Amino acid sequence: MTNRITALFNIKYPIVQAGMVWCSGWRLASAVSNAGGLGLIGAGSMHPETLRDHIRKCKAATDKSFGVNVPLMYPQIEEIMQIITDEKVSVVFTSAGNPKLWTSRLQSEGITVVHVVSGSKFALKCAEAGVDAIVAEGFEAGGHNGREETSTLALIPQVRKAVDLPLIAAGGIATGEAMAAVFALGAEGVQVGTRFALTDESSANPEFKARCVALKEGDTMLSLKKISPTRLIKNAFFEQVQLLEDRGASADELRALLGKGRAKKGIFEGDLKDGELEIGQIASLIETVIPAKNVVDDMIADYNRTIRRLSGDTF
Repeated sequence: MTNRITALFNIKYPIVQAGMVWCSGWRLASAVSNAGGLGLIGAGSMHPETLRDHIRKCKAATDKSFGVNVPLMYPQIEEIMQIITDEKVSVVFTSAGNPKLWTSRLQSEGITVVHVVSGSKFALKCAEAGVDAIVAEGFEAGGHNGREETSTLALIPQVRKAVDLPLIAAGGIATGEAMAAVFALGAEGVQVGTRFALTDESSANPEFKARCVALKEGDTMLSLKKISPTRLIKNAFFEQVQLLEDRGASADELRALLGKGRAKKGIFEGDLKDGELEIGQIASLIETVIPAKNVVDDMIADYNRTIRRLSGDTF
């Protein structure tokens, strides 16, 4: 399969593994890259020197392309970007901030830059900033979401209409059938988070993974909207958030409840009661934890079957 996304990243399949906090270390990124996709190390939950260590280990584990995802609200952003430059990372995905801040500086170092957006107006800003590609992420996704709450199937055609940049769809994508659907709407690649978070190589806690593969429809909900809309599993912490939100709590009150390290407690340490358990809606479709290579292989096989079926080829 060859298109603008595979050519841009020098990969076999247009499948990107999302850079997820507490899930996306070097083991997962290298496994996805070795399987033919693009693995991303998630810098959002790493201290600068931890990120450097993961980059070096990823280089040792794969000779294929991989990248780093950097939330632009990261407190030590200058140090993080310097490490990325020093270690000669070839691809950076940025999110949660203004793409104009870093795009040209990274590109001047030969780095391919992709920015994550939640709406067409942000896609237009990315085009103005000169990014190499964009990820359009619908609100089905896990973790932090756009305030627009636009679903993936509504978002992708609108973003495609707005800009002609290479377009990667994200949010609720875990199968080859979903990949075919967003390709029909104008995407040229997919970014997959939840399905890769629930793999053998993900650094998420086994208790967290087990909870996620047991989820049913409706077991996650977008929450913390006054701070940063975040999709969470319903647990005791979620219920505390809901009680505060229902009585009109301020953003400061919600921040006080959230505190520090709440996502680490839930996703990495496995505190299923009081942790912040971030995962996408599509988790209810996932029943087993499998190797990342199997995810890539299954998605491509399902995608090809879907295309044959839609074209009337039953063989």
